[in-house]
Amino acid sequence: MKGTLTQGGTATDATPQGIVDAAAGGTFFWLDLDVHDPGPDDDVHGLLINTFHFHPVAVEAADQFGQRARIDDYDDFVHIVSFGMAGDGKNVAEVHCFITEKFIISIHQGDCPALATVRDRIGTHHASENAAPQVVVFFLIMDTLIDSFFPVLSDFDDAIDDLEGAILKNPTEEQLGILFAMKRQIMAIRKVITPQRDMISSLNAGMVAIPGMTDQGSAYFRNLYDHLIRISDMVDGYRDLIGGAMDTHLSMVSNRLNVVMKQLAIIATIFLPLGFLTGFFGQNFAWPIAHLQVGLGHFLFLGLGSELVAIVLLIILFKRRGWLGSGPTA
Repeated sequence: MKGTLTQGGTATDATPQGIVDAAAGGTFFWLDLDVHDPGPDDDVHGLLINTFHFHPVAVEAADQFGQRARIDDYDDFVHIVSFGMAGDGKNVAEVHCFITEKFIISIHQGDCPALATVRDRIGTHHASENAAPQVVVFFLIMDTLIDSFFPVLSDFDDAIDDLEGAILKNPTEEQLGILFAMKRQIMAIRKVITPQRDMISSLNAGMVAIPGMTDQGSAYFRNLYDHLIRISDMVDGYRDLIGGAMDTHLSMVSNRLNVVMKQLAIIATIFLPLGFLTGFFGQNFAWPIAHLQVGLGHFLFLGLGSELVAIVLLIILFKRRGWLGSGPTA
């Protein structure tokens, strides 16, 4: 387990004794814990219950992860589950926040660059002049987590445009696999954005209150709601674009198959009269042998001539139908 303790504008590596001392002191602090790879001596569950005295239900949710974005109000703290983009830019990072009047504890699994950015913004953001420190830290956490979706969605826009152009030129199976991967990622983002939007809406409506929240502080969270609305609209738009790109891919593949089938049908149609004429003149009846197969002229006129005439007539028919170039279609 890795942790960072931010207190008085200074960030240090969290140690068990440092956490206990911070909890016993009266200075506000923010503890950020990464529980991706806990060691044998790491007991986050016991830390949250025995040191900070959080409710077992909230601690159990933080132990399991895989939760839905929500906000739960307890007697002396608020438990919030929020989401942002992970360090790989592909997966979604789940962050649990425990907020009291004296401290904030954030818990996540794996790398979450958004939280590292928060530590750099605490001392410089203007929210620190208008709200309580726990409100400021939580706002910056939420703001950075939400804004982490925008670069990923911007890359979606460029990737979809490039894929659509490539599909129109030459559709491949690899492109279809990329589209399915993009669809899974956009659905994963949509799955967390919608409840997170509802969570911020309930916070703005006053259904749940963060310790130390004031009217000036609530103005910042209304801005977060606007960002979530924008992300939700972008996600829905990109989901439709991905669906359209998949339909375009399938249509292009179907069109190519139709072209191949048309070519094969033309070849088969050309050889159909040739096979008939060859079979007809190849009959072993006495009269055709005695009258039609008696000289070179008969061979050139009836044998080769009839086949050439059949080919020319078929080509003229295909040309008029538009199967060999421009012209009216059947």
